[in-house]
Amino acid sequence: MLDPSPEDDGTSPTVSTPHFVGRDREMAALRGALARPPAIVLVEGEAGIGKSRLLREWLAAPDQHTALVSVCPPLRESLTLGPIVDAFHGIERRVPRLRLTELAGALRPLFPEWSENLPPALPPLDDAKAARHRLFRALDELLRALRVDVLVLEDAHWADDVTCEFLLFVISRQQSDGPSLVISYRPEEVDDRSLLLRLTSRLPAGVTQLRIALAPMRFDDTAALVSSMLDGKPISQEFTTFMHDRTGGVPLAVEESVRLMCDRADLVFRDGQWVRLKLRELQVPPTVRDSTRERVSRLSPTAQQALRAAATLAERSSVATIAMTADLSPAACRGAIAEAAGAGVLDGDDRGRWRFRHVLAATAVYEAIPLTDRRHFHLLAGRALEHLHPPPVARLAHHFREAGETPSWARYAEQGAELAMASGDHTKAVDLLVDLLSWAVLPPVDRARVARIAGVAALGRREPVDEVYHRVVRTLRSVLDTPGLSARQQAEIRNPLGRLLITGGEAQAALSELEQAVANLDHDPVEAARAMTYLGWAYAGPWPAATHRRWLDRAAALTARIDSPTQRLNLAGNRAAALLMLGEEEAWDVVADLPADGTTAAERLDVARIHVNVGTGALIWGRYADAEQHLAVAMRLAEAEQASRLQHNIRLEQANLAWNTGRWDGLAETSAALADADRDRPAHYLGSIRLAARLAAAAGRRRAAEEQFRLVLQESARLGAADDTMEAAAALARLWLTDGNSRRALRITDEPMDTVRRKGIWVWATDLVPARIEALLAAGDLTAATRLVDQFARGLRGRTAPAPRAGLAVCRALLLAAAGDHSRAATAYDRAARAWSALPRPYEAMRARERQAEALIAQGRIEQGRELLAAQYEQLFRLGARGDADRVAQRLREHGAEVPRLWRGGRRGYGDQLSPRELDVVQLVVAGRTNREISRILTKSPATVDQQLRAAMRKLKVNSRTALAVKAVEAGVFAEED
Repeated sequence: MLDPSPEDDGTSPTVSTPHFVGRDREMAALRGALARPPAIVLVEGEAGIGKSRLLREWLAAPDQHTALVSVCPPLRESLTLGPIVDAFHGIERRVPRLRLTELAGALRPLFPEWSENLPPALPPLDDAKAARHRLFRALDELLRALRVDVLVLEDAHWADDVTCEFLLFVISRQQSDGPSLVISYRPEEVDDRSLLLRLTSRLPAGVTQLRIALAPMRFDDTAALVSSMLDGKPISQEFTTFMHDRTGGVPLAVEESVRLMCDRADLVFRDGQWVRLKLRELQVPPTVRDSTRERVSRLSPTAQQALRAAATLAERSSVATIAMTADLSPAACRGAIAEAAGAGVLDGDDRGRWRFRHVLAATAVYEAIPLTDRRHFHLLAGRALEHLHPPPVARLAHHFREAGETPSWARYAEQGAELAMASGDHTKAVDLLVDLLSWAVLPPVDRARVARIAGVAALGRREPVDEVYHRVVRTLRSVLDTPGLSARQQAEIRNPLGRLLITGGEAQAALSELEQAVANLDHDPVEAARAMTYLGWAYAGPWPAATHRRWLDRAAALTARIDSPTQRLNLAGNRAAALLMLGEEEAWDVVADLPADGTTAAERLDVARIHVNVGTGALIWGRYADAEQHLAVAMRLAEAEQASRLQHNIRLEQANLAWNTGRWDGLAETSAALADADRDRPAHYLGSIRLAARLAAAAGRRRAAEEQFRLVLQESARLGAADDTMEAAAALARLWLTDGNSRRALRITDEPMDTVRRKGIWVWATDLVPARIEALLAAGDLTAATRLVDQFARGLRGRTAPAPRAGLAVCRALLLAAAGDHSRAATAYDRAARAWSALPRPYEAMRARERQAEALIAQGRIEQGRELLAAQYEQLFRLGARGDADRVAQRLREHGAEVPRLWRGGRRGYGDQLSPRELDVVQLVVAGRTNREISRILTKSPATVDQQLRAAMRKLKVNSRTALAVKAVEAGVFAEED
């Protein structure tokens, strides 16, 4: 206990602004990096660590640089590109004096106050990505016209996604004359998926890169900081230890604690140094929040009112805005702000705008406002901000929402959403509108309008099927239950809802919504034609092909009356893909007229999507050369436009093409990588699992194949994707037929077979009908099998689809073999094998040759049959179909033939020894790495790591990671130096 003594000189501390201490090394690095432009400097650290102070000190230096500075506010719904727009509002040079191209017309929505001096507005773009790219180019042009050397963005962890994308855009265009970027943020508040993490991942050549991670101050620096606030005189060792231990060396906590102690007269100058009184009695608040609240409570009631207003506003605000929010006169508010600034709570800039010196302090004051008073403060804040030009619509929506003023909230939320969509930030628009629909009570007409805009905005999102998707779907369905909506209003909501449901895999529900929408979309022929085209897709529902065809014909009739070439292209391309799904020959006439490129980014993306769909249809038909061509066009365009999700779609179809054409090398890794990338999109994820199941079945991994095919079948049926159930059901039937279980094979193919008959789309039955025929023959029902083959033949009449026709050839051969006509069966199998080879589809050709060999042996041509069987064994083995090869080997032995000894022709076998890849995995397990860490280190998919880890466990005869590590070390798997 240190008590006052007669030796105390009675000097009371005068608190000064702390000096800039403990950051010399960081400042030198910052200056050095920015002296080698262009540069990107990331300043990271926790709240209160001194990021802003470091940047202020650099900006205050007499260096010759032009800097644009902005801070990202912690709003619930941050304004799209708001920080960048605010930065430009702080410029001194006048826009009229700048030489701007016509591109700058894209800036009008962001800078309406400059409308008289900006070029004319540009025509709107249908594609949000293209619009955003154009806006970015315009902002970049403005930066260069202003000759900005450095763009500073503070608190980037609160930045909206479009702001982050703009920073990435600037980085990608940095040249010798490009602006440097200085960005500060809190790493603990940056999500793993944040675009901030990509800022330094791919820098152009010649860009200087620096990351400054600010750590808490050291003991001596803490002492220096406190001393600088107390007349520069030294402080006691005990006081320093107390401050450093209690604050953790965080500058903000140190500074605020010193101010609090001075306010409470707990410091005294004794024996030439500052010491604290009553060390045991006074507890320094553990957080800045507590210290801030105590300091604020010592100010006058008027100053406290002004601080509550500033905390509610959250951003730098003028005296007039704070006065209106605090319900004070301008004179009283100026005095209150002066008092708060003198206490070190508020900080002003050279434009007379004020805010809390630290966000934590503002939060502490705001949270201390009683809930009943907060609504009033937000109401006054909203009314004050309405006087600004241009009005900050996102902030206004926020304040009026918190104030419970629904009409104003709705008005500004819609304006904010419109601005967000114009900037390409559809997710922000959806968040604003769904929030409004979820919590506000709106008249039916307003509720319908907002829901329609929200649905359209959701269709423009690039994100996957995530929580935002599910929330907007739930909201749109809820709005449809609103009493008093007209048929037209409902249709305008059901139309985007149906298309969203297609993305989410709810095919049957999607068709229901779209069918109801079409009846009342006469006022919008483009949307009506688009909805009709979606209804023409035959992937779901009980409708026969003729019904889908009628929808497509209606869409074609409407399309002919549409003036826009872009819309006609979109509708024609989607119609071609839908016709392919129906097995209609005329589809290829439409495909022949499709372009291979576009004149705009939006057109190129549309053309790419069309060619993906055509490629998928060509795969179903068995026109693999056409499929490869269309997928190549799609990939070229998708890569040019950096459409990553679309590229995933294309890679999946290219993997399916590789499977069919016998290019199996690396397909297992590809399927695992695709599954990891597409877990949030049900249809694509199941496509990846189906590919893995095919490989497992061919390799003889029966259990894995069965589980994966069952998952594909069940989920496809649940999602209403009828066409995706065909192959899975056929594959399961073949697996069960090898067990002699024909009854189970018939049951699993019952429903898919009924779907094919009901819809009349026989091009889907390439795999299904042969498997069904085998099951019927195994059950002894030759009559039903013969009837099904006849139906298959009639269904393909007039259609040139090569794959289904090859499947039909197999079916006919199966009937001949079942009738005991082995000579004609051998000829029929030969015909089927040739048909498969012509596609080419070598795996199916080999299986047909295997059956041909069996037919030859059955008719007594044993040697010829054994030779053909041995050839299939070798080809299946080399292809990678080891399960099929084992089956053929067994048949060779049964027929008295010797099984050829074959080398893999690729990776060598390691028997019970670990392969080099398994050794890599085990070594990292011994080092204590998790599977995900191993995946990242070795650049493998988690599924591949798991597979190799299980293989290593099996070889070392253990069943846990710990036992594996112990056994590996004990067995001397690794050299000592490893």
